[in-house]
Amino acid sequence: MAWISDILKRNSELEWMLDLDLTYETSQRAYLKKIALETCINFIGRTISQSDFRIMKDGKRRLDDWHYLLNVRPNTDQSAADFWQKFIHELIYENEVLVILTDNNDLLIADSFTRVEYAIYPDIFKDVTVKDYTFQRSFRMNEVLYITYNNEKLTKFMDGIFSDFADLFSRMIETSMRANQIRGTVSIDSTTSLDENSRTKLQSFIDKLFNAFKKNSVAIVPKLKGFEYNEVSNGSYNGKSIEELTKLKKSLIDDVADILGIPNALIHGELSDYETAIKAYVKFCIGPLVKKIQDELNAKLIEKDEYLGGSRIEVKGVTEKDLIDHAEAVDKLVASGAFTRNEVRELFGAERSDNPALDEFVITKNYQSAGAVEGGEKDGK
Repeated sequence: MAWISDILKRNSELEWMLDLDLTYETSQRAYLKKIALETCINFIGRTISQSDFRIMKDGKRRLDDWHYLLNVRPNTDQSAADFWQKFIHELIYENEVLVILTDNNDLLIADSFTRVEYAIYPDIFKDVTVKDYTFQRSFRMNEVLYITYNNEKLTKFMDGIFSDFADLFSRMIETSMRANQIRGTVSIDSTTSLDENSRTKLQSFIDKLFNAFKKNSVAIVPKLKGFEYNEVSNGSYNGKSIEELTKLKKSLIDDVADILGIPNALIHGELSDYETAIKAYVKFCIGPLVKKIQDELNAKLIEKDEYLGGSRIEVKGVTEKDLIDHAEAVDKLVASGAFTRNEVRELFGAERSDNPALDEFVITKNYQSAGAVEGGEKDGK
């Protein structure tokens, strides 16, 4: 750059041009990772938030405080849907989630905590913080709900590849903006001597001129003697870079969805192969999460003797098939005598009926008793 200084020094009035700010940097795009993670995690969270938590005893739902906490209002600040959506977000994003029960019988999701592990004793959770409050007491493992996601692939993938994707994404945006950029040249009469004050005013005028063309579809600027602006058009832009940006964002979302077990067709709202995608989503993504939650609730809220006696906490409403859509299959299950009507109700997420007739096996389309098979000749006739 020394040769530029040598040329400008030949005319002292041109030295001030080195101080003019004629470049504008593009800010770093740091939201790419958040788009991919939030899109996929919130998709799962919205699904789990529709769950119905049932405390069952002797085949009947038990309505108690736990039913209210799990299905209606876990704490004073959250509904059940909000609670479980945040629960899933913490579980997947942080790879673990801790829920404590306060003295006021509120279920709270910890924002941060310290886990102290022991070999033969229950682990201890210290420094449990919710919002801005840190509990002074410690919580034992058998006093809390604690689930780990055990998906190191997601963390390693996002830590390893995001920097490359972010750099590529930022460069593509810069290229797109540059391809459609308003470009111009400014001619200045160099015979006029400019002092520091004049240079400041000229720089301010150039900034206003730039912003006028940048922010307004129609811009009118004054024409000054010794100052001439000429716009240089660029007709090479064809919108292709926008498509490439969209493909890059979709590619990252697809990779995160694959790790979490979400079919790409569902995450993008595509209707092709919808039924197949739903089945895969429920079986390989939602099913394992529901099992984790259900096992933890049964282990912490149901005593061993009660559990062996038939008491259960069941999570329904997500993994079951729609009863109306499978009405024909229901008819065949019952009419063939393979299942009782109460068993079919349980298969589709409905509660058992008190009607004893629904515990009987029936056969044929007339739904008669399986032991009362009619037909053929009677009494040798």
